[in-house]
Amino acid sequence: MNYSSSRRQLLGGSASLFVAAALPAWASAATRDPRLIVIILRGALDGLATIAPIGDPDFLRQRGGLALQASGDKPALPLDTLFALNPAMPTFKKLYDAKQALFVQAVATPYRERSHFDGQDVLESGQPGPGLVRDGWLNRFIATLPGRGARASGEGLGVGPTAPLILRGSAPVLGWSPQNIVPASDDLSSRLLDLYGQRDPLLKTALADGLRVEALARDQGMGGDQRAKGGPDSPPGMRQAAQGAARLMRAPDGPRIAALSFEGWDTHANEGPLSGPLANRLGGLDGALDELQSGLGDVWGSTVVMVVTEFGRTVRINGTAGADHGVGAVALLAGGAVKGGRGVYDWPGLVDTKLYQNRDLTPTTDLRAVLKGVLADHFEAPAGMLGSTIFPDSAAVKPMSGLVT
Repeated sequence: MNYSSSRRQLLGGSASLFVAAALPAWASAATRDPRLIVIILRGALDGLATIAPIGDPDFLRQRGGLALQASGDKPALPLDTLFALNPAMPTFKKLYDAKQALFVQAVATPYRERSHFDGQDVLESGQPGPGLVRDGWLNRFIATLPGRGARASGEGLGVGPTAPLILRGSAPVLGWSPQNIVPASDDLSSRLLDLYGQRDPLLKTALADGLRVEALARDQGMGGDQRAKGGPDSPPGMRQAAQGAARLMRAPDGPRIAALSFEGWDTHANEGPLSGPLANRLGGLDGALDELQSGLGDVWGSTVVMVVTEFGRTVRINGTAGADHGVGAVALLAGGAVKGGRGVYDWPGLVDTKLYQNRDLTPTTDLRAVLKGVLADHFEAPAGMLGSTIFPDSAAVKPMSGLVT
């Protein structure tokens, strides 16, 4: 359920809040109390500039001046004999070496066109194609998990002023974002609760849930000035969003599943993979991973972070030192529960005859197999449910095993 900005702002204590629905809360069936965080990079991350196939003999020829290399002022960080990591991501490298991170190259959703809007809808809805958007696959998954009694702050968390599509649906989802207005007083909150109790019971429930999240945030040291510095999609903003998510999710009564989304990955011109816009954003993403690891503390060991994007970018650079919309992409996994220190891929190669439509990295792994694999191993979700309820019409796409310890 969406509220107008004026109503939502009235609910703010140290943060702006939203509630997707007013239904009984639930919890994971797994006894080890797992956490899951999905980070969506909107705009199509250049996977070949993030996890670069420097061992592919056609990579330098195809990429030219945007190609990461093993030597130079800013050499790529080696991962295996074929792939190396963008040097803007030392935290991911540290986690990879500690076997707490992995990458999946040449992945894609079922979508094969190049519209950001349709691509993001397919990625977040979990549907086999565009035009079928009703709710998000992560919300549907939340709705299937068995309850363990009432929770103060629900099970799902969205970080930002509104819930992303992946979290929209019937299951209860709360949200937090850095504060941009003066906090409401306890007296005003009490008066609003009384008013809505008389005129709008559903909104009263939403406000009460929001105030409980505010109390949880204050308990985790998140009171006071929480304004995003540089904007929510800047490197400092990414760090701050991750820091807030970590503090809420490490609380015993905090949420267990969260989604964050960051804009600005549409690098058609002056991409700057080593020194420029893309390098800066990758540094912000890396900083977010650092904040999650440090902020989650002991619960990092039961956490999986998945970083996904709607599609990739072209293999060849364009005339403005950027890369256009492509198909094949990369996905990143990190967390103490990840069976990391490796790449997972069926590499198609970059020779011209192997490219998708003679321009894109050919996808060889269905991203839904990766998502299903995490849900199956981390939460013990049955394959039948994953192939029908969570990702409709995808029974033929088997969950990828061995991603989680």
